[in-house]
Amino acid sequence: MSEKMPPEEMDYLTTDQGVRINDNQNTLKAGERGPSLLEDFIFREKIMHFDHERIPERIVHARGAGAHGYFQVYETMKKYTKAKFLQDPLLKTPVFVRFSTVAGFRGSADTVRDARGFATKFYTEEGNYDLVGNNIPVFFIQDAIKFPDLVHALKPEPHNEIPQASSAHDNFWDFISLMPESIHMIMWVLSDRALPRSYSMMEGFGVHTFRFVNEQGQSHFIKFHWKPKNGVCSLLFEEAQLIAGKDPDFNRRDLWESIEIGCYPEYELGVQILEEQEAEKLEFDFLDATKLWPEEEVPVKIIGKMILNRNPDNFFAETEQAAFHPGHIVPGIDFSNDPLLQGRLFSYLDTQLIRLGGPNFHEIPINRPICPVSNNQRDGFMRQTVNKGRINYEPNSLGGGCPMEAGWKSGGFVSFPEKIQGEKIRKRPETFNDHYSQASLFWNSMSKPEKSHIAKAFRFELGKVGFKHIQEKMIQHLNQVNHSLAAEVAEGLGLDVPLEIKGSGYKKSSPLLSQESHKPSSIRGRKIAVLAAEGVNKTRLEELIKEIVREGALAFVIAKNLGNLKSEENDLIKVDKSFLTESSVMYDAIFLPAGTHAEALKKQPEALIFVQEVYRHCKPILAIGEGNELLQYCGLKENLCLDSDWNQSFSRQGIVSAGKKADFKVVFKDFSKALMEHRHWERE
Repeated sequence: MSEKMPPEEMDYLTTDQGVRINDNQNTLKAGERGPSLLEDFIFREKIMHFDHERIPERIVHARGAGAHGYFQVYETMKKYTKAKFLQDPLLKTPVFVRFSTVAGFRGSADTVRDARGFATKFYTEEGNYDLVGNNIPVFFIQDAIKFPDLVHALKPEPHNEIPQASSAHDNFWDFISLMPESIHMIMWVLSDRALPRSYSMMEGFGVHTFRFVNEQGQSHFIKFHWKPKNGVCSLLFEEAQLIAGKDPDFNRRDLWESIEIGCYPEYELGVQILEEQEAEKLEFDFLDATKLWPEEEVPVKIIGKMILNRNPDNFFAETEQAAFHPGHIVPGIDFSNDPLLQGRLFSYLDTQLIRLGGPNFHEIPINRPICPVSNNQRDGFMRQTVNKGRINYEPNSLGGGCPMEAGWKSGGFVSFPEKIQGEKIRKRPETFNDHYSQASLFWNSMSKPEKSHIAKAFRFELGKVGFKHIQEKMIQHLNQVNHSLAAEVAEGLGLDVPLEIKGSGYKKSSPLLSQESHKPSSIRGRKIAVLAAEGVNKTRLEELIKEIVREGALAFVIAKNLGNLKSEENDLIKVDKSFLTESSVMYDAIFLPAGTHAEALKKQPEALIFVQEVYRHCKPILAIGEGNELLQYCGLKENLCLDSDWNQSFSRQGIVSAGKKADFKVVFKDFSKALMEHRHWERE
């Protein structure tokens, strides 16, 4: 604190009661070497608060990261819904978004193989609306009564609490092998979708079927989609494992740093819309949360955008205390009879009561609506609202009847009057019994590399299972999905390859399910590692870095030591990172600049490993001038500009090679194109 600040404006240390503290270094004692005294109210308050700082972590989605932003609809949606935040294109609705892993505890790593939570709180003028979703459009189970069993099986095994944040263990696969309804979700979880490169590069889905209800009371069934503007991109499993050791905060750090530098994550909100009579004609049950609506059959209508542009001021106060609940809806949005959704409506509310200390969690600032709140709820733990007056009941005459009910025309919430008939019964409809068709649909829709990664993931996960009968049961399930997949996994596990089942395996595909169909239109959000040493050519280096940053990407100069490098032109170049703390798996591409520094890099094992890993992981590489010599030294010899003064450039399999005098615009265009491909699988 500046000494020039007036005493009345000084930020003095105080107790929770506002009493200024004179000494925060020593407890009150009976003499310098005597015992501490019980009357030390400053120490007692401080240690009491410290002892109670921790609240119960979420049972699932414990590890998360959050950000503030806004949502803006593109055009009025009044044809489908009366929700006010979906009407005015000029209205910016504040939002808070929390991304999360599902299985791990708070201290686990970001990059584990897992589904990801994608929960959005809209602070609308009609009240808070929570769109609670995942980065996978389907779920493991059809009915919420199985949710405790699923989570118990997924979590570390109770006798030894191993493994952390991983589904590769006996209990989980024993459960899955006995739950064929989970097979579709398992295909997604063992695909690249479970290893997102960044929160800004993963889709979000509402999972369940909801309703839009318009002013006239007409209903349409809908599913929600978040489409990232940066494209849908993933890590390789090997990268995810290495990053977990190098930087377990990789995804949350990427989110934080992107917002800090103004590279704001942006998403578009889309909805699939179905009239009731159309929904009943689908070849699957639209209320089944283990099924998706293929976009080729039910197109996604893009209705608005969301931009995340502000980091939380305090992680605990905002990200950790944010309370999401699928039952927080506004007029114009309603539920369907999805049995998994119905159960979640109870579970989310119940868990917040324990986690956040009582029924007043809605008064915590991050959860507080921006619209007025007026009801007769009173008291309870941590009540903050000071209700005035004598009225705490309804109906009343002493308060003029207020607060009173609001009709539909006055913005009151009215549940859609769905006609219901049937017996009270514990039974699922027959239409919920097809467990393999959409798992096959997903497999058929994958590219060749994606299929290869899924098969390897099954071999890894089931290879961790110690019971042969569980492995064999899973092979039987996979044989219903696709025989070649079952055969490859069986061979990898040393099991007998099953006979192909005649008539099994759904034949349709949905190309939009593949990440290859969701490439970005820019290099925004990409991170490029620039490898350098003494003698690097500053001119071409800065020329490219300037263009990278202008296009919304990031470039970091990485060298053996931090500090400054002397360039070929005898200027100083600042080093951003060192090889000791960085790894190729933390970047999307590398740039090897021109300059005499190439000889020094050849003698640095860390630089050679960096280049070799980038090549093995199919990422883009740009080499200019002498930078090509480093590629050649690493064993890459085809189509390289080895005459550093050449004015030519080549681009092949994501490797852009150019001479010092090559046309910069052409070189950068080729490199950008390679970056937008994300991976060049022909090198795998």
